[in-house]
Amino acid sequence: MSSEVAARRDAKKLVRSPSGLRMVPEHRAFGSPFGLEEPQWVPDKECPRCMQCDTKFDFLTRKHHCRRCGKCFCDKCCSQKVALRRMCFVDPVRQCAECALVSHREAEFYDKQLKLLLSGATFLVTFGNSEKPDTMVCRLSSNQRYLLLDGDSRHEVEVMRIAAVQILTEGFPPGGGNARATGMTLQYTAPGVEGVTQLKLTAGEDANGSRRQATAWLVAMHKAAKLLYESRDQ
Repeated sequence: MSSEVAARRDAKKLVRSPSGLRMVPEHRAFGSPFGLEEPQWVPDKECPRCMQCDTKFDFLTRKHHCRRCGKCFCDKCCSQKVALRRMCFVDPVRQCAECALVSHREAEFYDKQLKLLLSGATFLVTFGNSEKPDTMVCRLSSNQRYLLLDGDSRHEVEVMRIAAVQILTEGFPPGGGNARATGMTLQYTAPGVEGVTQLKLTAGEDANGSRRQATAWLVAMHKAAKLLYESRDQ
């Protein structure tokens, strides 16, 4: 990939919407697959009462729109201002209580797991039905649109083309708890290729800490897949 193309992928611009300032991709085609579009606000004339507590709006009780769902609420039911990174808002924006909880949960992905995906981890990678895995570093591209696999060869998987993700686990830790993640299978469609292609990532065994990094990366990728499927359903 040329530096010029990479720069186009990562270019951003500042725009103002009725909901606030947003830092969005210069070219919409290069937007994050985890992003959400701003909702259409429920028209004022269609919401004479708060859509949560049913309080009637009047001169003293003003109506406010949640920036995440677009529904209309009184100040009491829509008083929280919470970061909404999936819509690229620069500052925290007003959200109803239900949406604020969702946005708070997503903050962990952006604060922790996304950083892990961008930094990458080392895996044994098996393409399709190949019997010989390759040692490769797998990471998310800076614009979050591609999984980049680097080793003796280089591959790109477009995140939006991932159809299914399955975590591979083994054993149960002493004292109970969740099984340890050891790998992952990805099913995706490749441009110009009929059918679904499968990719398998396996965390290698070593003593230098990369196994721990790989396990954390797998967990983060699983969370990313959930957000991806949620954004498709919006």
